[in-house]
Amino acid sequence: MIKIEKPAIIEAAGNKPKLIEEFIGRVNSGTDDLSIARMTSPAGWVEPGQTPEFTEYTIVFKGMLRVATKDGTTDICEGESVIVPPGEWVQYSTPEPGGAEYMAVCLPAFSPENVHRDE
Repeated sequence: MIKIEKPAIIEAAGNKPKLIEEFIGRVNSGTDDLSIARMTSPAGWVEPGQTPEFTEYTIVFKGMLRVATKDGTTDICEGESVIVPPGEWVQYSTPEPGGAEYMAVCLPAFSPENVHRDE
């Protein structure tokens, strides 16, 4: 058993500061299998597009998360969730006042090497 005392704070990509609290993953627990992180992003935050090697499962707890893919844009609201498969180009943003709070689970775990952000 591994007890996690507190999350690790991870620097986020994007145009505004966003808080990433990794509870389980490569940084906080040395776990490569999956990562679990709580995200708190401000209004107007947008990150670069990416084509990750992992499946990302996201649950929105507060606010709205906008998810753009090559097929279009979908707003994921409080209480809703979304699954983005590996290899699909995606861009996340929180355009509405108040930003958003959400949980992201990546399988396998997120890393800067497997996210493949746009330049």
